[in-house]
This record gives sequence, structure tokens and C-alpha cells, in this order.
Amino acid sequence: MSERPVEVKPVGADEAETVHAVVHAAFEARPPLDPPAAALSETARHLEERLAHHGGLLARVDGVPAGALVLDPVGSSMYLRRFGVVPTAQGHGVATALIEAAVDAADGYDDLTVVAREELPGTIRFWERQGFREVRRESPNVELRRPLRTAVYQAPDAEAMRSLGRSLAGQLAPGDLIVLTGSLGAGKTTFTQGLGAGLGVRGQVTSPTFVIARVHPSEVGGPALVHVDAYRLGGIDELDDLDLDTSLDQAVTVVEWGEGLAEGLSESRLEVDIVRSESEEDGEHRRVEVTPVGPRWHALSFQGLG
Repeated sequence: MSERPVEVKPVGADEAETVHAVVHAAFEARPPLDPPAAALSETARHLEERLAHHGGLLARVDGVPAGALVLDPVGSSMYLRRFGVVPTAQGHGVATALIEAAVDAADGYDDLTVVAREELPGTIRFWERQGFREVRRESPNVELRRPLRTAVYQAPDAEAMRSLGRSLAGQLAPGDLIVLTGSLGAGKTTFTQGLGAGLGVRGQVTSPTFVIARVHPSEVGGPALVHVDAYRLGGIDELDDLDLDTSLDQAVTVVEWGEGLAEGLSESRLEVDIVRSESEEDGEHRRVEVTPVGPRWHALSFQGLG
């Protein structure tokens, strides 16, 4: 099944029986909870009423129902209810395909929101890997939210991180600003190495910690790469005062540790947040979240990188 395409389509009340069968199979396979999940006592009739309001999504593999969810807009948030994948289809990309389709279905809303059970840490880790962050906890429920314009990528190793940087480089132009955030050792410099390779710049990209900023000229007639460590900068004016060999409006500028500081450089920027997994079984796994901010990126999508 892992090599078969996943087909996700919007559904309404007429598919309530199918959605109910998928959701019930998915929730029944989970560990027993106290109190039990409401989905287990919900009838097809209840789901029909839910689907009649705002619809849902149904995933199929080879025409066989494999996953489903119910869309439930609340204010500016789109809640994903009754999210489930049948046991035989789990681990084959069905859940990720449902989330990608939910992003499209929630066009015009600010974020996607889910509610998970705190007794299921593996489920919470899954949502976190998809770019969702905890915003509220009222035992036994944990509410997690993902901004809708954020594209999320998985980087299981250093080469995957460099590959993502190389792929992103193809979207960039002179004057672009990337604000790069992540803890020590998260992979910020590794990501920038891939970016430099994709831009075709000269010189080895290393951490700029001891020089604050380093300029890598292009060897292919494109923009230079300006690599900045903002950790020791007192303000954005200090960056402007640096004696660089190129102007920032003619280069691609990457600012590490720049959150809350580098935004003043441009009204448009890419915020790239690299998050290390806290799970031992994930090893060196990283999650990379790319959020476009400002008019420069309105017509571009970053969902297909990597």
C-alpha cells in the first residue's frame, strides 16, 4: 500500500455511512480511554448531521476507504474532528494526505486546529510533526493549532536538511530575507549549506558566529548569500552598519537567531523554524516549518519543496 496513491476528496452527508465506518474502525483500534472517545458512541446519523453543515474529507487507497475527517469551522479556525485512519492503512501517508487536503479545504481561515487526548503522546507527537503546536490543555484534552500558510517538512538526517535548502533556493530572488530559528545543533547551518549550494555561491558555508556576517558571492550570476548570526547583535541598525561587500537588496539574506530582530529589514520574509524531535526513537529527526510573511510570497506555495 505504501506505493499506491492516496486519493482524498470532499464529502457530504451522503457519505456518512462510509465516514462512520472509517472513523469507528480507527478509534476502536486505539488504546482504551477513560472517558472513552466520543467517536465510539457516535452513530452514522450523528455524522450525517455534522457532514451536512460543512462537509468532510474521505481518503481512499485503490478505491477502498482508508481515512476520514469532519470539517468544523469555529470563528477563524478550522477544526478537524473525527480524524482517523483505518489500522491497515496507517503508516502509509494517508494521515498526511488528509492534512494537506484540509489545508486546501480551509482556504480563508487562519489555522487548522485539532483536539487530542493527553493519554496518547504518540498521537500528540504526530500532530507536532505536522506543524501543530499546543495552545490549550484541559485534561484530558490537548488542543493543537497550525497556522495555515505554514508548510511543514520532515528532515530525518543532515542530507535531507541540505536537500530542503537546495530546493528552497530555486524559489528565491535578490532581496529575499530568511529568518532562521532553531536551538543549538538544530541544523540551521546545515540548512543554509543546502541553500548556498542551490544558489551556486562560492565558499564553504559555516556558522558565522565569530564574524557576525559572511558574504558568499555567486558563481553562476545569481544573488550573493549573506549569512548573518544575529545572536550578538543589539539591534537591526547594527546589521545595517556592518561593512558588507554587497547590498542586502541584491542578495539573499539568511539571519540565524533573527526572530524578533531581523523582521525590520523587509516587509516580506520567510520564517524558517527548525524543531528537533524530543523523542529518543526519532534520533536526529528534525521538523522544518516554513511560513511566508508579506506580499512577496502571496503568489507562491512552498508545499512542494523537499
